[in-house]
Amino acid sequence: MSQQHEFFGTSQMCEPEVIVPVLVPVAVAGAYSYKVPADLDVRPGSIVRVPLGPREVIGAVWDGEPDTKVNPKKLKSILHVYDTPPIAEDLRKYIDWVAAWTLGAPGMVLRMVLRSEEALEPEPLLSGVRYIDGMQPDRMTPARSKVMELVENGMAWTRPGLAGAAGVSSSVIDGLKKQGVLEEAMLPATPPLPDPDPTLPGRKLTDLQQGAANQLCEAIGKGFKAFLIDGVTGSGKTEVYFEAVAETLKNNEQALILIPEIALTNQFLNRFEDRFGVRPAEWHSQVPPKRRARTWRGVANGEVKVVVGARSALFLPFHRLGLLVVDEEHDTAYKQDDRVPYNARDMAVVRGHISGFPVVLASATPSVESQVNAKLGRYTKIVLPERASGAEMPTIKGIDMRCDGPERGKWLAPALVNEIQQTLTNGNQVLLFLNRRGYAPLTLCRTCGHRFHCENCSAWLVEHRFKGKLVCHHCGYSQPIPDKCPECSNSDSLVACGPGVERIAEDVSALFPEARVLVLSSDLPGGTERINREMKLVEEGEVDIVIGTQLVAKGHNFPLMTLVGVVDADLGLANGDPRAAERTFQLLAQVTGRAGRIHGKGRGLLQTYNPDQPVIKALLSGNPEEFYAAEIESRENAGLPPFGRLAALIISGPDRSLTEKFSKSLAVNSPSSEGVQILGPAEAAMALVRGRYRFRLLAIAPRSVDLQGFLRNWLSVAPKPTGGIRVQVDVDPQSFM
Repeated sequence: MSQQHEFFGTSQMCEPEVIVPVLVPVAVAGAYSYKVPADLDVRPGSIVRVPLGPREVIGAVWDGEPDTKVNPKKLKSILHVYDTPPIAEDLRKYIDWVAAWTLGAPGMVLRMVLRSEEALEPEPLLSGVRYIDGMQPDRMTPARSKVMELVENGMAWTRPGLAGAAGVSSSVIDGLKKQGVLEEAMLPATPPLPDPDPTLPGRKLTDLQQGAANQLCEAIGKGFKAFLIDGVTGSGKTEVYFEAVAETLKNNEQALILIPEIALTNQFLNRFEDRFGVRPAEWHSQVPPKRRARTWRGVANGEVKVVVGARSALFLPFHRLGLLVVDEEHDTAYKQDDRVPYNARDMAVVRGHISGFPVVLASATPSVESQVNAKLGRYTKIVLPERASGAEMPTIKGIDMRCDGPERGKWLAPALVNEIQQTLTNGNQVLLFLNRRGYAPLTLCRTCGHRFHCENCSAWLVEHRFKGKLVCHHCGYSQPIPDKCPECSNSDSLVACGPGVERIAEDVSALFPEARVLVLSSDLPGGTERINREMKLVEEGEVDIVIGTQLVAKGHNFPLMTLVGVVDADLGLANGDPRAAERTFQLLAQVTGRAGRIHGKGRGLLQTYNPDQPVIKALLSGNPEEFYAAEIESRENAGLPPFGRLAALIISGPDRSLTEKFSKSLAVNSPSSEGVQILGPAEAAMALVRGRYRFRLLAIAPRSVDLQGFLRNWLSVAPKPTGGIRVQVDVDPQSFM
């Protein structure tokens, strides 16, 4: 009998004791061994509760043999087996694969699959009432008549639900129950989500879109295949892969769509509902715990057909997953940097490969890695070079701030101000983009030079004038904006240096006092509900000028927006990140792509101090292929991903000198290996974060080298960290801070 169908427990009662490996959510190398009580049946994948030290934890029976070196008398027993489908064999393989690739503990990867105990137990039934057929109250009042109209079809109601629907007090319901007209009934806690209807007609596709959709649909149900949809902004990538979702549903399979930003969710859900008649299940940090628990159970038993979610949705235990879409696949939000560092884009492809279903990556500005994979034939590339509306792509022009910049203390060049005025006169909208939150990135005293910095991080405090605070964007520390310098005590000597979106809004309001101005930034109060409301205002034309961070750069469709002004096009190019050029190109191409999506005649203006920089030249020329070719050649010459392998070791600790000393000893103990180069240790760009000092080591290797094997060997012979020092391994790092 194959292992995935092997049962342990009462089916093997002839054995004196049954011992199984159980993976638990702790940072250890493998599974622990537990005894199976005679009254429990378990199999590989069974989700169980077990004792671990002084506490109880949720784990899963795992594959392989238990540790026979441990005295069985010292082993503890499984306490409970949850009444939920076991973790499938392909998902168990995936968990092991992710752990091996990231050098994370398998139990910590399992932790991303298993949610709270609330998700593992069926939701308790609710007490309600139902009409007893043929019964009538002793006398009929208007209130009772309203109730009877609702219950006569035999449907069960909760007391509050029925009272609210009938517009009566709950005492009316209680009175009918006492008279024997209504009886007690138990209801499911929440009705299941209605299934999306794949037969509903979608938007009429262009010939190019239909050809692309046909390619995707033909792959459904035929095993693994990876696609890259490279389509300009507004080309209808979403409508194309919606057809693949419909085909998946017709095949009685589930679909998962990953999106990078919670702020994109509401508009996306509306588009999904337009196509399929209902909204899909959501999975992200803003979804209430109870609803997430219901989604987890519905995914596991197959009731939930489609999930739209953030990167963590990748680890949901789908009953029969048949399609995985990664929208905006280039986005850095898909990289998790804490606990188990992983890139959801890459791990999505791995999940499709292990489980045998198609994976679709979609972007207007694909990552260099995906472009190379398509070039090498690993991915099937689908190109959508035209906007679905027929509108032309926006014209992009540069403003050389060295000779055509604004006067001192201002941030918008005269040419951009003139374009804004013309756009407003024409009744259209303007987007001003600056990827810098708050009012100003630095506050200093012009008398003594004091600069306000975070107490826990090596970062300047950012002034947020709307909040009246100086805030650290790394640890969240904040303090009120002082009225005098804490060092020299001079009043009126504090000056804000540089602009953030709030400061641009101040300038814009002074220049265009009649315009309706809106600042969109992720750290403003109100969360996603506020963002959704304000995005709707922009869509409906209730705002004239939007000033935003990268929150507005992707996925949004603003029909009246015809002008996009980039306040500082050079901002992302000076941070020493090897992907800085790629990310700047992607961000600016995405944000300028908001212009003229429906009616055309869109314009983008880039304020830059370096118009000859390759990224800026590529954007101004409208030739992304030239940029990608140059960037790919540069990466290949340098042996950087995807042509080489990178892994970072981040060493952090509460004491700087001890952390640095340990980092050096770690470097000294690195094993010699042909082709592997070790750089560092060097103090991290963010040298202090949340009170912990940070040093970095970087391993660079050709693709042919088993980098994970090298790292395991290195860590096995290296000294073990003490004194609060931690070592985190980040394979394929995306951040070099």
